[in-house]
Amino acid sequence: MQCAANTKNQGCETGYCMINVAPLPRADAAVPLIAFHGVSHMFGNRPVLQDINLTINKSEFVCMVGPSGCGKTTMLRMVGGLQTPATGEVTFAGKRVAGPAREISFMFQDYSKALLPWRTAAGNVSLALEANGVPTGQRAARIKDLLGKVGLANHADHFPVQLSGGMQQRVQIARCLAQEPSVLLMDEPFGALDAMTRQALQDEILRIIQASRTTVVFVTHDLEEAIYLGDRVVALYPNPGRIAQVFDVDLPKPRNQLTTRESPSFLRLRRALFDFIREGEA
Repeated sequence: MQCAANTKNQGCETGYCMINVAPLPRADAAVPLIAFHGVSHMFGNRPVLQDINLTINKSEFVCMVGPSGCGKTTMLRMVGGLQTPATGEVTFAGKRVAGPAREISFMFQDYSKALLPWRTAAGNVSLALEANGVPTGQRAARIKDLLGKVGLANHADHFPVQLSGGMQQRVQIARCLAQEPSVLLMDEPFGALDAMTRQALQDEILRIIQASRTTVVFVTHDLEEAIYLGDRVVALYPNPGRIAQVFDVDLPKPRNQLTTRESPSFLRLRRALFDFIREGEA
């Protein structure tokens, strides 16, 4: 357990826009991939973040937990260039984040609104390739590969309404991966799914991310999910949001839904996180 104190052309389609932007600089191994430097923020007169200092290294899977209103989604939006801090700065590979970038992809919780209903699964994945200027002749093979990776090889011609919630989230994962991001930002992506689908997608994302070495920042209210997925868990206090503790997750990989969750290390960390949340609510 570690104390945080120490520590481009637009392509538009009706109802949906994606913006191509110039790539960010490549990460230097000696520089944290993502860093918050004294970040504070307010919505109107209400402070939502206070003096956030946090570094995230390349290929890390970092989960953020805390009560509603502690600024988790605001922090994600800052990394994604969708929100500018009132004070301080967020950097990517040592350079200030000034807007959306191709290297950073955002996956949302509400899959029903994230996908274009008039496009098939393949068409939704193609959207990211189109936005990135991938030649038409190269798209089909890429789409087939990506849908295969998320277990939807036989559903390429299905429209979102023909897919279950879990399948729709898999399409969204494939579309994010089509962007070939260095960083994947995930805002409670499995929160609206049933328990079995949720666990299946947890294992799916771990397998894909570990193979691609993509850096992930993952927001969740589920403490067990945070421990199961993360290399570190960042716990925030609310009103205003501030980092209370950073928990190191020293659990072997690959992880297993049964044996990992039954291990003494998992149970100890779960207890520590539950105690933390209880303290914050007191």
